[in-house]
Amino acid sequence: MTSTRRPCTAWTGTGSCGAPARLYPGGWRCADHTPAKLAGQPEPPDPPPPPIRHRPDNDPREASPIMNRPHGCSTPGNAHSAPQKRPETDRALMATDDRERLLWAATALAERGWRVFPCQPGGKPPALRSDWEHRATTDTDRIARCWATGPYNIGVACGPSGLIVIDLDTPKPGEAKPDQWAHDTGVNDGADVLAALCIAEGQPWPAGTTFTVATPSGGTHLYFTAPPGTAFRNTAKKLGWLIDTRAHGGYVVGPGSVIDGTPYTIVNPDPPEQLPAWLADRLASLATEPAAPEWTGPPLGDGMSEHEGTGYALAALRGEVDRVLAARPGTRNHTLNQAAFALGQLTAAGLLPPKLAYDALMRAAEQTGLPPREASRTINSGLNSGTRKPRNAA
Repeated sequence: MTSTRRPCTAWTGTGSCGAPARLYPGGWRCADHTPAKLAGQPEPPDPPPPPIRHRPDNDPREASPIMNRPHGCSTPGNAHSAPQKRPETDRALMATDDRERLLWAATALAERGWRVFPCQPGGKPPALRSDWEHRATTDTDRIARCWATGPYNIGVACGPSGLIVIDLDTPKPGEAKPDQWAHDTGVNDGADVLAALCIAEGQPWPAGTTFTVATPSGGTHLYFTAPPGTAFRNTAKKLGWLIDTRAHGGYVVGPGSVIDGTPYTIVNPDPPEQLPAWLADRLASLATEPAAPEWTGPPLGDGMSEHEGTGYALAALRGEVDRVLAARPGTRNHTLNQAAFALGQLTAAGLLPPKLAYDALMRAAEQTGLPPREASRTINSGLNSGTRKPRNAA
């Protein structure tokens, strides 16, 4: 288990516990609400920490973050293609500033064979103007030149890296549980939902021995390699409430990156395991479901003035509309409320015209078959809640 300052999500009857917690299979739990205690079993011992192998003090490669780095160290067949034996955080802790620390973190991910690209400093959107997926690289020279220009957060392009990342999120402030989990006090976040899926399928918790990252919001990224011959795409809450997946066409913000002063932190540095077969089968069955309705309205962004129409806000608008269109029966009203809340945060920050947000969500809701009066109430409720918590583009 890994120490953390994140709050315990165990339900106490009146709300989440909130005490300082650790990451256990199934979610963040404090000492009073561990899975073993809740099951009346003895606590298992903590696993030993991974060994740290340091270079000799006189090793010249430690003199500079760029000195003597081999060319093309992640090229298959190259003598330098194997990842470093020491944890990614070892070199990053020796960095003298944020830019150097992020350079080391990006380089360490590239040495694992994962293609990286710069994201906005302190934010999640790509810092590249276009085509981040094809411009992502494992070339450490290119990475060094890029991160020498600024403290960029790190994007990991999942598809080109052969990765499928399961994103276990936490609910946004004020977000209500969907009907499926409304009366289940043991399910409060994405990790709990995945644990419930494991129980239902008779499968073990999949996060014990694969590369794992704790996110600033209290969520978790589970990294897996894609099974041979598969080409999964991104999903949003199709596996379950607060569970997204990132694959071809998607990226995750990598460890070492910082949002609002809190870093993405490696919880388990082990190499990623192959996606468990039962999860692969489940994703494959979701891919064969009928396609979501396509947007039939005018181009999104029409009517936005130059100062309102930031690329970030427009991307967020498109993303939320796509999320509503892709929602499955039984989850559509809840998804619509979430989308309205997220866009309400942007309207409050002056990044998106309120009327455009309302009209786009209303048309998307109608395309999914939601009754207009119900959809209107849900959108207005979500927008109003979101405006009380403005969100900036960074």
